[in-house]
Amino acid sequence: MDVDVNWRDYDTAALPRVLAGALGVFAEQGYHGASIRQIAARADLSVPGLYHHYGSKQEILVDLMLAVMGDLLGRSRGALASAGDGSLERLDALVESLLRFHMFRQEQAFVASSEIRSLLPENRSAYVALRDEQQRMLEDLITDGETEGVFATPSPREAARAVSTLCVGVASWYRQDGSMEVDEIVADYLVMVHGLLGHR
Repeated sequence: MDVDVNWRDYDTAALPRVLAGALGVFAEQGYHGASIRQIAARADLSVPGLYHHYGSKQEILVDLMLAVMGDLLGRSRGALASAGDGSLERLDALVESLLRFHMFRQEQAFVASSEIRSLLPENRSAYVALRDEQQRMLEDLITDGETEGVFATPSPREAARAVSTLCVGVASWYRQDGSMEVDEIVADYLVMVHGLLGHR
């Protein structure tokens, strides 16, 4: 995702049709339970037509996983670019971006998290590198805030993991027809994150 695109905008589909079809099948059947025929049918392609785009189910999974992380990282970068210079403002923007992603991209977040185990070792490293880059954004902001006296946490790295877990967890219960609006959830979670980090 281009950082010039509004990182709060989830109106447009993020995936091409083969990956979108695979996402639905992987979410329902799991990677190992999904067949190429099922993915092709979901993408409205013949099996030979799908093989024109991809040589294997593993290739589809790799592209899907990297696309999901690319979308998340692009939105995170956009959030940081739109924030002010202060550590708190930047952290709030990044946390909001993570929360919105896990609310509006629940299926993608679920598959990306659950199917790391299905990536072959040579493919897993590329995905993990992107995931680690995302995590370092949080760690660096919390460390900067600790240095500036904005946060008071004894372990910025562990605090960053806790914040990540909090944001990822919203995908397990959020419903678009639920009782809380997205902005309300974001506001509530920012209060929790501030408390977790000992915001001064």
